[in-house]
Amino acid sequence: MRFWRFIRYERSYLLLCAVIFLLTVAIFATDPLTVWQWQSFFYALALAFIVLTAFVFRRYVKNTQAINRMNDDEAEPLSLEAEAYREALEHAGMSHIRALNEVQQKQKDNYDFIVSWFHEIKTPIAVLRLMQQTEVDPRSLEEELSRIEHYVEQAMYYAKLDSFNQDYELANCNLELLAKQVVKAHSKSFITQKIKIRLDIPPTVVQTDSKWLLFIVNQLMTNSLKYTNKHGEITITARVAEQEKLLIIRDNGIGIDAKDLPRVFNRGFTGTNGRTHAKSTGMGLYLAQELSRKLGHFITCESVPGSYTEFVIHFPRNNDPYLSTLQKSHVQKTQ
Repeated sequence: MRFWRFIRYERSYLLLCAVIFLLTVAIFATDPLTVWQWQSFFYALALAFIVLTAFVFRRYVKNTQAINRMNDDEAEPLSLEAEAYREALEHAGMSHIRALNEVQQKQKDNYDFIVSWFHEIKTPIAVLRLMQQTEVDPRSLEEELSRIEHYVEQAMYYAKLDSFNQDYELANCNLELLAKQVVKAHSKSFITQKIKIRLDIPPTVVQTDSKWLLFIVNQLMTNSLKYTNKHGEITITARVAEQEKLLIIRDNGIGIDAKDLPRVFNRGFTGTNGRTHAKSTGMGLYLAQELSRKLGHFITCESVPGSYTEFVIHFPRNNDPYLSTLQKSHVQKTQ
């Protein structure tokens, strides 16, 4: 740091010292009882100048050292302002590190999903290759094509997760019609696995995006079909409570272990069943939960191993998803 640049920033202190000295001289000069001694005046002026010069030089050295040791956390700040800036920089640095870690984790999650997705989609493709060499069973062909469509749809919705706000439309949705649409889409799986389906949905209307909700319910239904044995039963019911509306999907399949239950909605979590009974990307339930939250809903899960699994989509009455989305967008713009 150049000395004259330092003087420019310290001129307020120098002016303060000069004003104090001149005020002192003026007081003594205007006092009629004071005998003015010019030798004493110049002696005091010289002493003040020497002290001021020593102070300025010492402060210059301290500032230079502080600048050279800016990256040293143990260096003592020279002013309250410098200490405040240091704290602000430390806070900004920690925020940057957290943001960087989040980005890296997200990149890792995306990579893990893509690798897992490639492995999953290779299986039905390999089956189709084998079918080319043998007699093609229309049912098997349709089943493998449905699996491919499911994985492609899952990847598409996963890619849209971050841009959700640009692709949704809130409207009234009839849960009974939506449930029937889901059952129709999975009808071949019900027939092939000889699984009973029971609907008990009174006329119930919720405010949501029907396309995204359809995907959510499809993910839950796919999960139930995957872990329900032949001749099992899946029930879809709706209930209206005081504070919320509920859509319930219950199966009498193999259930979920108690130790896995708290993590079933975690990204990439497959659990014991996913590793032993069926291959899984661990993304279906995660996507269902994330999209539900973005719509202002949420999903809970209860299960008893070997007895049942029950997924419940909650539609809170006191929550306006459209208003919540607007508020979140406003907060993001102001940050």
